[in-house]
Amino acid sequence: MANNPVNYTEDSIKSLDWREHIRLRPGMYIGKLGDGSAQDDGIYVLVKEVVDNSIDEHMMGYGRTIDIKISEHRVEVRDYGRGIPLGKVIDCVSKINTGGKYDSGAFQKSVGLNGVGTKAVNALSEYFKVQSFRDGESKVAEFEKGVLIQDKKIEKTSERNGTKVIFSPDSTVFKNYHFIPEYLENQIWNYAYLNAGLTINYNGKKYFSDKGLYDLLSNKVDEESIRYPIIHLKGNDIEMALTHSNQYGEEYYSFVNGQFTTQGGTHLAAFREAIVKTVREFYKKDFDASDIRQSVVGAIAVRVQEPVFESQTKTKLGSQNVGPEGPTLRTFVNDFVKTELDNYLHKNPATADALLKRILQSERERKEISGIKKLANERAKKANLHNKKLRDCRVHYDDNKADEDLKNNTMLFITEGDSASGSITKSRDVQTQAVFSLRGKPLNCYGMTKKVVYENEEFNLLQHALNIEDGIEGLRYRKIVIATDADVDGMHIRLLIMTYFLQFFPDLVKNGHLFILDTPLFRVRNKKETIYCYSDEERQRAIHKLGNKPEITRFKGLGEISPEEFGKFIGEDIRLEPIILRKDTKIADLLGFYMGKNTPDRQNFIIKNLKVEKDLALDDPKNEPEAEEEEAA
Repeated sequence: MANNPVNYTEDSIKSLDWREHIRLRPGMYIGKLGDGSAQDDGIYVLVKEVVDNSIDEHMMGYGRTIDIKISEHRVEVRDYGRGIPLGKVIDCVSKINTGGKYDSGAFQKSVGLNGVGTKAVNALSEYFKVQSFRDGESKVAEFEKGVLIQDKKIEKTSERNGTKVIFSPDSTVFKNYHFIPEYLENQIWNYAYLNAGLTINYNGKKYFSDKGLYDLLSNKVDEESIRYPIIHLKGNDIEMALTHSNQYGEEYYSFVNGQFTTQGGTHLAAFREAIVKTVREFYKKDFDASDIRQSVVGAIAVRVQEPVFESQTKTKLGSQNVGPEGPTLRTFVNDFVKTELDNYLHKNPATADALLKRILQSERERKEISGIKKLANERAKKANLHNKKLRDCRVHYDDNKADEDLKNNTMLFITEGDSASGSITKSRDVQTQAVFSLRGKPLNCYGMTKKVVYENEEFNLLQHALNIEDGIEGLRYRKIVIATDADVDGMHIRLLIMTYFLQFFPDLVKNGHLFILDTPLFRVRNKKETIYCYSDEERQRAIHKLGNKPEITRFKGLGEISPEEFGKFIGEDIRLEPIILRKDTKIADLLGFYMGKNTPDRQNFIIKNLKVEKDLALDDPKNEPEAEEEEAA
C-alpha cells in the first residue's frame, strides 16, 4: 500500500458556489478557452450563448431584429423579444438551473435547455451588464467576474420590450484573446440562414436571408465549380440543401434548433446515409457510398424537442429521437430525404443526369488509383513501424472516450528538418501535441490529381498520420499546425503544404483545422527580464522598456531555439494564425494565381510587393551592430 502524506478528512471536501465552479472548471461550460484563433474558442461560445437567447425569443415569435456590436474587448447584444421578467433578471444570469427553458410551453425546440449559458458568460467576464425592458419598465444589474456590483431599482422607460446584454471577456481567463472578424461573421450568417425573417444588424452591416440553406450553400460554393443547381428542400422541422462540386472530399454544414453542430452527430450521420440510400434506389444501381458522396456539398437543419448534445458547447448532437414521443432522428431524416429528393430528381432530369455523371466520374477516379492506393497503404503501415516521421501524442481528436478539453487541444506540428522537429519534440506536451517531420521541400501539387497523394511518400504518410484518407470524420488532431522557419525557404514550404491541403482536403481548411505557428523573431533581455518579440515593432517596444543596453538575439530558424525556450512558445501562450477562406475566396483561382504558371498578373503582383535589396538590408537585424547578439544604444 502506497504511503500518502496528504490527510483525507472532512476538511478536504469543498463546496464551491456557481461562480467559483465555472471559473475553476470553465471547460465544463464552454468547451475550451483559447485566444480566439480557432472558431470554437471560448470567446465565440460566450457570444453564442447570449445571442442564442435572443434567437430563441425570435423562434417563439417575439422580435424580428437583433442588434450586435462587437469591438476589440466588448460585446453588446440587444434583442426585441419579451424581455426577462423584471423580478428574475438577476436570477436568470447568476443562478444555475434558473431560466424559462424548463417550461416547454414557453420555449419549444430551443437551443439551450440547461439554464447555464448566460451564467457562464457572467462568471467568465470581467464586466457583465444585463438590462431588461418590459411593458414600459426597465431593470439593470451589473457584475464583475460573476459578483453583483450594481442592483438598480426598476425604472420607467420608453424603450421597446427586449433584453440587452453587455460583457467583456475576462483577460485573465482568455489570455491574449482577440476576436477574428471572419469567425464572427460566419457565426452571424449562420443565424440568418436558419431564421427566415430575422434581421441581424452587426457592427453597422445588415444580415438577412430569404432562402435559408440555399443561401448558405450559394455563399460557400463557387458557382463555376458546382455540377448542378443547388437542390433545396424544406419540410416540417427539417430543411436540406445539396449539390456536388469539382473539389475533393465532402463538405457538410449541420444544425440543430439553429445551433451549428461543427462535429455533426446523429442528424448528420442520418443525412449522409439517406443521400446514399436515395441515390442508389433512384438509379437502381448499388454505387459505392464513397463515389456518391465524393465532392458533395450539403447542409441539413432539424428542429427537435429537448435535444441531447455530447457537451455543453453543443457541437455534436447525441439525440436519437425527434422528441419524447416522436420517431428516431434516423427514420425522420431518411424518410424526408427519400421522399423529397427522389421526387426532385424525377421532376428535374437534367439535374439527375448531372448527378449521375459526377458519381460515375468519382467511380472512375477511385478505380484508377485503387492499385496505387493499396501499395501506398502497405508502405504507410510499414513506415509507421520503422521510421520516426511521426512522434504521436496520447490523446486524439477522434477518440470518443477522451476528455473533451484534451481532445480540443490536440495538434500536429508539421516541421521541416530534424533540428526543428527535435526542438518541438523535446518541448511539446506529449498528451496532446504530435510532431510530423518533412524531408525536404514538398512537391508543388497544384493541378494534379489525387493519384499523386499516394505516389508521393511524404504526402501519403502525412494523410495517414492525420487519418484523412477517407474524409475528415476520423481526423486525429483538432489543429494542424505548419511550423516552418520565418525565412524565404520556410515561407515556400508553408505555401506548398497549404497547396496540398487546399487541393486535396479543402473541407479540412474550411472547417478551421489548419494553422500557422507564430514564433518569436527576437529575444530582448537584461539581467532581470526576458521579452520575446514577434515583430520589429515589439522589439522596439521591448528595447524601450528594458533600456540600459539590453542583449538582443535574432532567431533565424526554429532549430536555433532551445527546447526549453520552445516550450514557452507552444504552451499556454502559443500564438497560432488560422488559415481562413473568406466568403468570396475561390480555391481554384487562389491556387492558380499563387502556385500556377508565372502569369503577367502574378509578375505585377510580385513587382508591386517586392522589397528591393536595400530595403531588405535595412530590415535585416544582421546589418545592425552585431548579427546574433547586439546591444541597443
